[in-house]
Amino acid sequence: MLILLPPSETKRTGGDGTLQPAELRGHEQLHDARGRVRAALEQLSAGDEEAAAKALKLGVKNRGELQHNLRLGDSGVLPAIERYTGVLYDALDVVSLGAPERAWLADHVLVQSALLGLVGAGDRIPAYRLSAGSRLPSLGSPLKRVWSEAHAALDWSQAGLVLDLRSKDYGALAPLPSGVGYFLHVAQRGDDGEVRALNHFNKAAKGDLVRRLARSGTRVDSPRQLLDWAAREGLELSLDDGERTVTLVTELGAPAAESAARTAAR
Repeated sequence: MLILLPPSETKRTGGDGTLQPAELRGHEQLHDARGRVRAALEQLSAGDEEAAAKALKLGVKNRGELQHNLRLGDSGVLPAIERYTGVLYDALDVVSLGAPERAWLADHVLVQSALLGLVGAGDRIPAYRLSAGSRLPSLGSPLKRVWSEAHAALDWSQAGLVLDLRSKDYGALAPLPSGVGYFLHVAQRGDDGEVRALNHFNKAAKGDLVRRLARSGTRVDSPRQLLDWAAREGLELSLDDGERTVTLVTELGAPAAESAARTAAR
């Protein structure tokens, strides 16, 4: 089983050691694109500050994040699953997990980075500022094109069940081949019993789901096994093979979803 996660705009800083590109997941297929994107980001960040801030969609308060992009090689690295913060990663709360759970994440989770492409949860990466919608003038092509072409070389034949939790923008950086993977849709059951899409707060539900999987250490090789596992966990999951979606339904109201997921994660 592989779970594909989006990154987060917010990241922890610091770490130790240096970035080792050859040790990242998918090095053989992605190293050229990683080098091109990194060089273009460093060139942009070292140039005119106003232009860089506009291209990277940085406001006045977070403009200092440009400096992260100028120290990618020596600012310290952390496992990707620890580097990212935000709603999904707060609910996942990896720092509270033990060694077996973290090993499960390293084996079963990939994160879609705009800078490095798909990386393993345990891959050690630096802090940086770049999102899927950023523009890198010297790259010569949109990030979406560079990354989608590079990821086309990946072999998914041995991946088993692929569960895609990425947002639309990040999913477009590495589209899954036809017939590979299921997209996770998060919905809410209201007081009237109706099921409706859950927007921003779906991130907390996704983080909680991944945490539960890691804590169970379960082996899931098929959608049916995933549904059976969810039933044992008291989660409501349904499958649509035609649309290749798995729907997670929560009875929580949107304002409470994030808080409840963080509470369950502790």
